[in-house]
Amino acid sequence: MAKTGSRRRWPTAGEGVPDSRASAPLRVDAAGESELTVSHDSAPDILAVDEPVLEATAPRSAAGNFALLRPKGGSSDPLFYFIARRWELMAPCMICALVIMGLVARAAPGPGPSLLTLFAALGCLAAPWLARIEERCAHDSWKRYPLMLLAIALPMALFGTAATDWTLSSPELGGSVTISVFVLTVLLATVLLEGRQTSIVTATVALWCGASLPSTSFHAFGLIVAGSAVGLVVARRQMRTAAAESARGAEQALRQHRAEELLGEYEDTGQGWFWESDRRGLVTYVSPRIAQLLGCTQEEAAGRTFASLFHVETGGQQESERTLAFHFATRSSFQDLTVRAATGEADERWWSISGRPVLDQFHNFLGFRGSGTDLTETRKSQQHVTQLARFDSLTALANRYQMAEWLEKILTSPRLESRACAVFLLDLDRFKQVNDTMGHPAGDALLKQVAERLTGTVGAMGRVGRLGGDEFQVLLPGHHQHEGLAHLARRIIENLSQAYPIDGAQVTIGASVGISLCPDNGVTAEEIIRNADLALYAAKGGGRGRHYFYDDDLHSDVKERQQLEQDLRDAIALGTLELHYQPQIRTTTERITGFEALLRWNHPRHGYLSPARFVPVAEETGLVAEIGEWALRTACRHLAAWPDEVRVAVNVSPLQFSNPALPSIVTRAIADAGIAPSRLELEITESVFLGEDESTEAMFAALKAIGVRLALDDFGTGYSSLGYLKKAPFDKIKLDQSFVRGAAIEGSRNGAIISSIVSLAEALNMETTAEGVETLDELDLVRLLGCSHVQGYIYERPLDGVGVAARLALGLGATAQGPRSARAPRQTMLRKVMLEHGGHIYHATIRNVSQTGALVEGLWNVPVETCFALHLSDDHVVLAHARWCREDHMGVEFAAPLELDAHGAVLFTAPRTLREASDSGPMRKAG
Repeated sequence: MAKTGSRRRWPTAGEGVPDSRASAPLRVDAAGESELTVSHDSAPDILAVDEPVLEATAPRSAAGNFALLRPKGGSSDPLFYFIARRWELMAPCMICALVIMGLVARAAPGPGPSLLTLFAALGCLAAPWLARIEERCAHDSWKRYPLMLLAIALPMALFGTAATDWTLSSPELGGSVTISVFVLTVLLATVLLEGRQTSIVTATVALWCGASLPSTSFHAFGLIVAGSAVGLVVARRQMRTAAAESARGAEQALRQHRAEELLGEYEDTGQGWFWESDRRGLVTYVSPRIAQLLGCTQEEAAGRTFASLFHVETGGQQESERTLAFHFATRSSFQDLTVRAATGEADERWWSISGRPVLDQFHNFLGFRGSGTDLTETRKSQQHVTQLARFDSLTALANRYQMAEWLEKILTSPRLESRACAVFLLDLDRFKQVNDTMGHPAGDALLKQVAERLTGTVGAMGRVGRLGGDEFQVLLPGHHQHEGLAHLARRIIENLSQAYPIDGAQVTIGASVGISLCPDNGVTAEEIIRNADLALYAAKGGGRGRHYFYDDDLHSDVKERQQLEQDLRDAIALGTLELHYQPQIRTTTERITGFEALLRWNHPRHGYLSPARFVPVAEETGLVAEIGEWALRTACRHLAAWPDEVRVAVNVSPLQFSNPALPSIVTRAIADAGIAPSRLELEITESVFLGEDESTEAMFAALKAIGVRLALDDFGTGYSSLGYLKKAPFDKIKLDQSFVRGAAIEGSRNGAIISSIVSLAEALNMETTAEGVETLDELDLVRLLGCSHVQGYIYERPLDGVGVAARLALGLGATAQGPRSARAPRQTMLRKVMLEHGGHIYHATIRNVSQTGALVEGLWNVPVETCFALHLSDDHVVLAHARWCREDHMGVEFAAPLELDAHGAVLFTAPRTLREASDSGPMRKAG
């Protein structure tokens, strides 16, 4: 086990491993082979690669800084250098040997031996200086050998000569004493020369050669020379063996250092970290960076339990922590356990840890050792992927997958009573128009605001999700009453129908809601969603901006609508659509100035269908663009046969207006018909200004450049803004018929609105056309208020192409023909009544009433043509049909006119009862 708090020498555990940040010189010879130097008495350092004969220290990160070994200061490499710096210690050894000989002889050496010993000691003391000189030489340089002779051989020879000369001159010294001194000297030299075999042999030979000089024995010299030769051969072989072993050790140390350096960099870069614990589970080592994240030092982290490095969830441990405790208890390996780090950071940090038990050579358990990696970014990425897979990326609401998952969870609940729920499917009305005219960024911003309002409206009652596009879903678990669901649906529609601030403009859309219940309308997710979709389809088909509960009759309605779509496609392919034309009359001259082209469809089975039935289908299926282009070409072709002073007006949908190719389409239609561009008038609704930008202005400019007239259709009913009137080059403003209808009734404010619009148009040099004029009173009013043109049944109903030709053959003059007023006089009241339909009783209030109908308040989203039994009193019941419904206001028409009293007021009592009660006054029989 490593010492706590120190840098791990990973993966080996031997001492003497080089420090990963150290650097020291490496010598390279001329042949390009690097030298290895290994010291037996000190830990090796790192050597840097350098130029030949030059030494330099390189930083740790330098290329090529993979170490070879050389000794720490004080000793050179015994494999390549002859002189050991410790050889200077031989000087006191020689003097001590001479003192020992003197003690044995009980006499002092003569001047000669003393002087020789002194010179020998001085030579040994010069060893450090000579060693430094040798280290500057290449390891194969001849200069090293003279230095070895000077530092080692000469002092040993001088000492051998001095000892022998003293022995020969002093009878008290025997040969055995001198030989013993020589043996001791050789042993000391062997130790001090640190395994340098050549130097040891040289020292030994020099000592004995010096001892042989005084005796001048040739036999002794011969034996010494022979022994020297054998010693040199053996020394050479031992040096090669030692060099090979040194190279292997250096290579192993190099691998160990490389591993240490790589692992050190691995820790420093934060890619991973290492840890170690003892047999008690206490930390003995943890990477410095991890200790820093934990808010402590390595020393402070030591001694803590390994489990304390991680957070334990309140109320129990995480699964991974239980697993970690299990592995520590069973002393088994583990891998990739995910734990939450016990750091002081605001954001959570997650680690993946692995570990294995460490055993000694006797298989005794010593602890654990392992590694860890940071999973924080990985978990964030996984959470992001999960967010994308289960949540809508735009609104952050649950997506279709998650909503289906929640619904399935409710429907598969073990308890039957827990499987009840209600599903709302919502579709935004006019969203496509916003998206097409203002662009996708505006559409995205609108969807975000819709999501916020919808979430706020539903609140804690249920879950809200976006299924895609402009379709949303609300899931309400549990049993709910129809009244409560209807109230929530109305609130949703009301809140979503409020104006939205988008890019500095106020955008208004609507919403339709389809509702299905479990188990009433199905017990599987497929059935419930399908039935909610059918209810939504019915709500949109009923006029939008309303909610609808699923009913079994909706299946037939869906089939009918699908068939209508197919029939419409066939009609386009077969060319059976028709254009009818309604005259536009100048009020001052009562002459026809033009016709408005109106789309009609004579269905092969159902006859002429109202545009309100098939135009929404065309818009939903994208057929409106194709139909619009056909209408433009057909109208221009018919116009070519009419008098030159007559114009034709053709409606352009917002989808057509957003098409950059519209100017070219208009140009081709005019050219093909051979008409003057000024005879064509394009009617454009206010909705095109939802996306008012450079492209809108460019489209207006392109159309005006062609020479066609532009009319603002249905002014005042949509996104009215005075801002675009001053920029858009309109030639005419058309007042919607909702302002005209009822304008002649006393107390109506419509007249004031018409007057304001006419004044505005005159100030901007624009003409005005009042649409939907049906009575003489309305005609007189709009003429009095200054409208320049009139269009409506008061002059003419729409005519087909043949009818227009016949009408024009009679001349351009027009005569108003029609009723004086629009409807019977009504009396205002607040009367509580009951309405009966399908066995259900509904309570409502009559706001005003006439002989033929009444305004009823209190019933929401009543389909047109719904038949009621209206209880005017306890004994007077009349049949009434719904003609229109907006929110909780409904207009009904009586099957038979009601009777009036002598003052012209409507009677709410049955005629029979009145006759029995009184004989006075004539009575009118109802019906």
